Amino acid sequence: MLSLVVDNAPGVLMRISALFRRRGINIHSLAVSVTEDPKISRITMVVDCPAVRMDVVLRQLRKLIEVHWVRDITDAKRTERELALVKVNASPEVRHEVLEAARVFRARPVDLTERTVTLEVTGGSEKIDALIDVLRQYGIREVVRTGAIALLRGTAVT
Repeated sequence: MLSLVVDNAPGVLMRISALFRRRGINIHSLAVSVTEDPKISRITMVVDCPAVRMDVVLRQLRKLIEVHWVRDITDAKRTERELALVKVNASPEVRHEVLEAARVFRARPVDLTERTVTLEVTGGSEKIDALIDVLRQYGIREVVRTGAIALLRGTAVT
């Protein structure tokens, strides 16, 4: 997992993602938002890359003028969250079971129709994966996930 602090400007994300594309590294998750300073954005990326190649990528990212800093926070103590919306079949016969499963995972219903329930769940990716696995038996219609975001714990700067 990488945390980057970059200029909040058009084209910055494209330059960074192009760097990964050129090296054949897939980005599994990407979250970008403006920070407390509107001129600065924070990017949280989850990539699957061998450590040796990652060292090269980190050095190249640091050379980009728009990148203020980049850190590999994979092994750091951090608070990490992801948000997902899961729309699942929930006929009246099974609705109670679906909502009970949601309760166990602290997901909450955000939309309810005659045939479906849409659940909102936050947490680590393993928790969201586990909820999706449980709901699969009812028939998942759609899933959308934000991708991971993280901040280092305590006074450490991410």
